[in-house]
Amino acid sequence: MISDHALQQLIAHQVSCSIHQLVQTQKLLEEGATVPFIARYRKEATGSLDEVAIESIRLLTQKYTEFEKRKIAILESIAESGKLSKELETKIKTCLEPSELEDLYLPFKPKRKTRASVARANGLEPLALWLLKESNQDCIQEAHRFLNQTVKTEDEALQGARDIIAEIINEDANARSMLRLQYEKFATISSKLVKGKETEGQKYQDYFGFNESLKNCPSYRLLAMYRAEEEGILRLTIEPDETICLDKLDFMFVKRNTSSSEQIYLAIKDAYKRLLTPAISTEFRNSAKEKADQAAILVFAENLKQLLLSAPLGNQRILAIDPGFRSGCKVVCLNQEGDLVEDAIIYPHEPQRQSNEAGKTLQYLCEKHQITAIAIGNGTAGRETESFVKSIDLGSDRKIFMVNENGASVYSASEIAREEFPNKDLTVRGAVSIGRRLADPLAELVKIDPKAIGVGQYQHDVDQTKLKQSLDTVVESCVNKVGVNLNTASKSLLMYVSGIGPQTAQNIIQFREKNGPFQSRNQLKKVPRLGDKAFEQCAGFLRIANSKNPLDNSAVHPESYSIVERMAQDQNCKVIDLLNQAPLRAKLQAEKYITPEAGLPTIKDILQELAKPGRDPRETRKEFSFGNVKKPEDLSLDMVLPGIVTNITQFGCFVDIGVKQDGMVHISQLANKFVSDPNQVVKLQQEVMVKVISIDLDRKRIGLSMKI
Repeated sequence: MISDHALQQLIAHQVSCSIHQLVQTQKLLEEGATVPFIARYRKEATGSLDEVAIESIRLLTQKYTEFEKRKIAILESIAESGKLSKELETKIKTCLEPSELEDLYLPFKPKRKTRASVARANGLEPLALWLLKESNQDCIQEAHRFLNQTVKTEDEALQGARDIIAEIINEDANARSMLRLQYEKFATISSKLVKGKETEGQKYQDYFGFNESLKNCPSYRLLAMYRAEEEGILRLTIEPDETICLDKLDFMFVKRNTSSSEQIYLAIKDAYKRLLTPAISTEFRNSAKEKADQAAILVFAENLKQLLLSAPLGNQRILAIDPGFRSGCKVVCLNQEGDLVEDAIIYPHEPQRQSNEAGKTLQYLCEKHQITAIAIGNGTAGRETESFVKSIDLGSDRKIFMVNENGASVYSASEIAREEFPNKDLTVRGAVSIGRRLADPLAELVKIDPKAIGVGQYQHDVDQTKLKQSLDTVVESCVNKVGVNLNTASKSLLMYVSGIGPQTAQNIIQFREKNGPFQSRNQLKKVPRLGDKAFEQCAGFLRIANSKNPLDNSAVHPESYSIVERMAQDQNCKVIDLLNQAPLRAKLQAEKYITPEAGLPTIKDILQELAKPGRDPRETRKEFSFGNVKKPEDLSLDMVLPGIVTNITQFGCFVDIGVKQDGMVHISQLANKFVSDPNQVVKLQQEVMVKVISIDLDRKRIGLSMKI
């Protein structure tokens, strides 16, 4: 096996960290520490590695651990067959690539019945080995020696021998390595339309008769073609130049020019077409899909992160509206804690057109509940409802916000929504979700399957297990970055806090319901099944407003409270005074408070937190107004409009301009310069100005440009 030190060097190189940083991080992970906790509170041990590096260490360690287990299983399998030589054992133990390992194992792998195994059973292996020596003797005469009751002619004997040679070539590690190199550098992906699918496959028309270098094919294009193939629209092939590959195989296995050599040429061609090409092509098809999945998952993860960390309005009294035409607009009123206090339904649009009554209802609810902000879902009837609300005199101090409602219906029908509002129907739950998203996007969106939020790129086509793992990591990172109010957080939010899972989150909720609001972080230790390790992991990310200890509402970990108390003693003041008075903090010298457990990075973090205890790292939500257009038919070329970025992909971004159908800004239209990554130019929820450059009402496509 690869030595521990060699593996450490390999992982450290891939992560770009030192061996010491790697070992310390692995140790913390083995002890049960979470990635957010290690990144925030164990900087001395890791050398201040960030979450990305720590997560990479976790995944790579897991990957190579599984790889080493596979080596052991293969060695045991070959040893049982009695064919494990010292040379082979060394090769297996020292190899670093899974494909190389499987190639080494292939000749010894238990096989089902093959053409070669049948030939061997018929006694033709000596003939195959004789042919490989490329003797000057006539191969027909040699083949005659192997005739028997099963093998009746010389041609049958030579065919069986070629089957054995083809399998030998297929199992040759050097041959497979050479072909992999050809695929890696020169393979092309080609697509052809399935006959009769022209109309059904119109959305894939760009790929009818398409051909491109596999290594240069963008992930979104690859996933689109894979989806078309899955739907029976296209047929795909992935392969390098056949002539070049055959020439290279000939060079490897044919050394002379005899009648035996001709048999080897035939075996090589058969091996390439029947065995090697299907196997290597499938391997590269899968690896290309895996890389495309990874790229798409990264796009989705980045979008989700930006969405979860988008600006909250904060604790305000909100009136939220889930718009609709015939079925009416569902209206809910939420207090500052986000609790539902009243709901109603109004019919300001066609066919009822009860605008008078609807206006009075909204005025009444706003006054009754002292509403400070209005949230309107951006779906069907959204812009019409916005115009209606703005036409009513609700007071200039009440701001109006359009809220992206993607996934609200998913939440409405979820178990979480039924638990929160068992006596309310789906429409009321959806309106509540819209209002809460305005107040705190993170706290509300964690209740919804990320795939339903609508910020991905081919998210239904990628590996769903890897997608879920990645998105769960993003949610956990965002939740812990922002921090969670222990006394108001839902179970859905608490379960993403470092060290807290679903059951512990439920126990916290039940403890809170039974004993009232938490008065201190230490009180967490009384929660059933929340032990010392869980407390260590979660305490720093939980906030308690109005606690007797002001540090309970900060990111300072309880393990460091004594350090802050020493700081206060040195300044002859209370801890609260350090939080409130900058001059006192300015007198503190970080180096003075270093301990064996808390080094300079931790002390600096503490001082930064004292300056802004519990501060939300997100920006504050601002009011935004769309242009005067309400539907695609209102658009005209060269029209310049305000919009909000709703999704970012590898090929550009989508922008909501208030006409129900998002427009697309291609990557080439993002700026008056070359852009390789749209994230260099735009961010999710960013307000932008765009120009309409194309309108296709039939295909529901709007082309936009930011080159104004």
